[in-house]
Amino acid sequence: MADATYDLVVLGAGPGGYVAAIRAAQLGMNVAVVEPRERLGGTCLNIGCIPSKALLVSSHLYADASKNFAQHGILASGISLDLAAMMARKDKVVDLSTKGVAFLFKKHKITHVRGTGFIAAPGKVEVTPVGGGDKQVVNATRILIATGSNPTTLPGIDIDEQRIVTSTGALALPQVPKRMVVIGGGVIGLELGSVWQRLGAEVTVVEYLDRILPGMDKEVATMAQRLLGRQGLQFRLSTKVTAAKASKDGVSLTVQPAGGGDAEALEADVLLVAVGRRPNTADLGLEALGVERDKQGFLPVNAAFQTNVQGIYAIGDCVPGPMLAHKASEDGVACIETISGRVAHIDYNTVPGVVYTFPEIASVGRTEEHLKADNVEYAVGKFPFTATPRARANGHSDGFVKILADKRTDRVLGVHIVGSDAGEMIHEAVLCMEFGGSAEDIARTCHAHPTLSEAVKEAALDALGRVIHM
Repeated sequence: MADATYDLVVLGAGPGGYVAAIRAAQLGMNVAVVEPRERLGGTCLNIGCIPSKALLVSSHLYADASKNFAQHGILASGISLDLAAMMARKDKVVDLSTKGVAFLFKKHKITHVRGTGFIAAPGKVEVTPVGGGDKQVVNATRILIATGSNPTTLPGIDIDEQRIVTSTGALALPQVPKRMVVIGGGVIGLELGSVWQRLGAEVTVVEYLDRILPGMDKEVATMAQRLLGRQGLQFRLSTKVTAAKASKDGVSLTVQPAGGGDAEALEADVLLVAVGRRPNTADLGLEALGVERDKQGFLPVNAAFQTNVQGIYAIGDCVPGPMLAHKASEDGVACIETISGRVAHIDYNTVPGVVYTFPEIASVGRTEEHLKADNVEYAVGKFPFTATPRARANGHSDGFVKILADKRTDRVLGVHIVGSDAGEMIHEAVLCMEFGGSAEDIARTCHAHPTLSEAVKEAALDALGRVIHM
């Protein structure tokens, strides 16, 4: 394959890389994207966000039909699980999503160079084709690193993606395990643990810290643990896994208190290791080029997302900040628009985070713990979904909305929701915070009745001391 020259070459076709490529093409750049997968979309579309949400929806419907239809006067019997069909639906959703990205590449005349990229010099990428063969040299005025992240592993625990799995293996189990242990009480562990618990597995979440969802508002995390526990998830907090060994029949684990103490044996059919992700920035040739990397593998960048080497940029999970697909996309747009001489903006404090369990958990901005640590005086407004007519009508009234506002200026500093459709409701708060809005602004905005979002208005009113429906 002959060498080629582009205005921009992007390493990685995930939500950061493909969005950056599209925006660059819109702005008139000739763009190539180096990606080893045949299907575009990166981890998110192929083995992450999209397939997990497909299984979360399917498993929720199964659990709902099995346990909750009677309260609506729907008498269903003989409910059974066809796991193969559920997995086939998941695969179809992934296929349609990745084909959508391929269509966008074709529409914007973006070249997909299939292979593994190595930055041989500024402006020069060597691509090793999948399956071997002669390397191709891709030249570009600018190089954008958008190679995403990989699951973090634990010393002494060997991943085989059959008995001991990461999120990748947990999305493709051939049968429902009788017992599953999840190491890690973060987003991925809770979501995938929920999937298999709903489908019949006995799931135990082992978390080193004394709480789940570290980094999220503690009151919200406490409520979430109570609700997930009511559904059947079991939690072992302040506990560490010291050993795990797979056999043909299952996995044997050894756990002990995080602060020290007697060891205990656990048995599982499947062990899910969900202890976070690490940036995929090794083996790109960065050391020889002098591109700075921190101890965790992140690439420090300036306001234009440029590394310390001119012409080499980085976004998404490769740079410090929230490791979220939508953040990567915003990074990509901001990077390209800045390169093009436009004014770009991204505020990581207004990047929302969502846990797609049931109920969902959504958050943006500061938590009470953050504000207390910084000695910020703030007002708290809360409103429960039990007092929201639409939530009662839906039969899903667990949870609440919490708004934190600056006591002096009334500016909204953080919003935290646990409840049905929290992930859809959080964006009102994101928009408010993006424009420096106040609790008063939300409180004086008319909300349709009956909706779940009325709880956001009422929480804002509560922060102002004049809640109506409670």
